[in-house]
Amino acid sequence: MSAVPARVDSFRHEALFYAGQDRFVAGTLPFVLDGLEQDEAVLVVESAPRIALLREALGADANQVEFADMAAVGSNPARIVPAWQEFVERHSNQRRLRGIGEPIWAERSPSELAECQRHESLLNVAFAGGPPWWLLCPYDTEGLDGSVVEEAKRSHPFVWEPAGQTTSDRYRGLDASGAPFDWPLEPPPASAVKFGFDGVTLGDVRWFIGHYGNAAGLWPREAGDLVAVINEIATNSVRHGGGHGELSTWTDGHAVICEVRDTGRYDRPLADRRRPGPEAGAPRGLWLANQLCDLVQIRSLPQGTVVRVHKYLPHAA
Repeated sequence: MSAVPARVDSFRHEALFYAGQDRFVAGTLPFVLDGLEQDEAVLVVESAPRIALLREALGADANQVEFADMAAVGSNPARIVPAWQEFVERHSNQRRLRGIGEPIWAERSPSELAECQRHESLLNVAFAGGPPWWLLCPYDTEGLDGSVVEEAKRSHPFVWEPAGQTTSDRYRGLDASGAPFDWPLEPPPASAVKFGFDGVTLGDVRWFIGHYGNAAGLWPREAGDLVAVINEIATNSVRHGGGHGELSTWTDGHAVICEVRDTGRYDRPLADRRRPGPEAGAPRGLWLANQLCDLVQIRSLPQGTVVRVHKYLPHAA
């Protein structure tokens, strides 16, 4: 791997392609050490095994680095941007900073992978025009499909391969990174329970979700969380999505899944990743969904908006 470049003067989002543990250390260690030499705050959000490797390689210098387990921070990929925002806000007034974050690994489900890839694009939007800092995103090419690596080249303005660092000629650009997300979802199964709702029947929605969640095996508190989330989303459909919507609910053996469709248009790509303000009217339904559910999928389609939430069953958590 080549030496890291000098300081950055804007947000730099870079993919690091590596193959195996040794190449992971070879790529990330110089990056971290360079940051420490420049008195930059450094946060590494990685898997526990990767953190152990990097701690060992850093030796005593590891005490100067912040570490967090990506399995906890990014189990729901939509929670990763807020974690980086907190890090930037905490340090940017005093120091420059850099981070390492690896949200994508081979064991991610297809649904989680799609949301991770969306997350990687939205990072460009979330930090554009803000304080200068540098985020390095490792991708283990030994365990990932080639299509995942190709998508990383579209979501990162810079890439770091064994031959060196370069700009990505496949980067989709800032506007496209925040464009409405229309990747298709698998249709609900034939076994899904579906019914329409409007402002008069929101109480029926709450009752049904609570009953369904408990019957499916969620703990009472988890079922209550799901009721709160679907109530917020359905209320948004009534207020902003044409006054009505359709609810579909099913289980897949791993999670209780609820989907709300309406005819509204969702064009605020970071609305579910920014903490709502204190004012009473601040939108908070999608933020709440990401705090209380294990996965949230939002799609903006020509015919309207789809919000699908996953609440993992206790035996699958």
